[in-house]
Amino acid sequence: MRTRPLKVALLGCGVVGSEVARIMTTHADDLTQRIGAPVELAGVAVRRPSKVREGIDPALITTDATALLKRGDVDIAIEVIGGIEPARTLITTAFENGISVVSANKALLAQDGAALHASAEQHGLDLYYEAAVAGAIPLVRPMRESLAGDKINRVMGIVNGTTNFILDKMDSTGAGYQEALDEATALGYAEADPTADVEGYDAAAKAAILAGIAFHTRVRLDDVYREGMTEVSAADFASAKRMGCTIKLLAILERAADGASVTARVHPAMIPLSHPLASVREAYNAVFVEAEAAGRLMFYGPGAGGAPTASAVLGDLVAVARNKLAEATGPGESAYTQLPVSPMGEVVTRYHISLDVADKPGVLAQVATTFAEHGVSIDTVRQQGKDGEASLVVVTHRAPDAALSGTVEALRMLDTVRGVASIMRVEGE
Repeated sequence: MRTRPLKVALLGCGVVGSEVARIMTTHADDLTQRIGAPVELAGVAVRRPSKVREGIDPALITTDATALLKRGDVDIAIEVIGGIEPARTLITTAFENGISVVSANKALLAQDGAALHASAEQHGLDLYYEAAVAGAIPLVRPMRESLAGDKINRVMGIVNGTTNFILDKMDSTGAGYQEALDEATALGYAEADPTADVEGYDAAAKAAILAGIAFHTRVRLDDVYREGMTEVSAADFASAKRMGCTIKLLAILERAADGASVTARVHPAMIPLSHPLASVREAYNAVFVEAEAAGRLMFYGPGAGGAPTASAVLGDLVAVARNKLAEATGPGESAYTQLPVSPMGEVVTRYHISLDVADKPGVLAQVATTFAEHGVSIDTVRQQGKDGEASLVVVTHRAPDAALSGTVEALRMLDTVRGVASIMRVEGE
């Protein structure tokens, strides 16, 4: 066993970074045995050096992350700063100085993953990022390594714990969106500004990363269709229950049937209560991977939080450290298929549409004709009326999303339609 330690630069020491430092210290002996050499902190780069950080030697604290990376004795950098800059520049600096990188930065990888992978490859170094996608859940490495000999056709899952907590509370207690969000905030699941979570940006970044790995093609954040969940209402959940469904914010990645393109999308959807994702509660994540030979695999666990995310970071640290000792590198970017990402309009989906209509003869026929004119087949219809007003709930068969969207716009133009109360996609069948 090598006695000279591998030196680690920790970039960021917030909720995740402090847990990484704690585990590195408390599990030092075990990590040494698993890696084959000791690992120790060379320095911890932070913005506020005056903050007390329990268990971390104050002599390790620095505000100059660039100098830490350039000092010549660092082997591995762990980036848990988040955001685009200065994280991007610091990761590039690490590669330029012969330092492999472990990152938890989903936003950066979704936006500039190709360039970062190219830089790592150019310098013969590792870029690992298990923690960027689903917290403690092993997902990136199984897809990138364990399923490397298989063909992944579909990935569908819940990849944001905050939104799942909110939707679960709305479902189980009948709470409205704002009430459930307030509870999530009080419990620390939601940030003071929850936009990244509830508008689907966080899930979309993770979807881009997973799509790239699953389909061996480059998928950027801008390629991912995104809808938030702020418009989901208690009435939507009531409709879902009448269908034997619940509502989840899903990331859905699919390879086209002809294999010539892929799609990536994030949006709320109704799923049957019989589907395993329907039973994912609280702030947990779960992801289904459908592969040609392996079949359907489900990955489940805590998708966020300091300790769970740090667990994934340390797993990557062990893997990268072993590679360093072997003077090798692990798998890098695989984008050989170069498949185009199809727009949302070409995706084949189902819709659940709730309409407010006039309660008079001929309304249903007029609505049905509108669907037929756009080439959309109706699966079921439910109508309730009272005092000249009525509600009409239509569930469609699968059709191109553009045709469904066009149908909805045409329905809005009918003089018998007072308004479109809600639109929800139906998945998981």
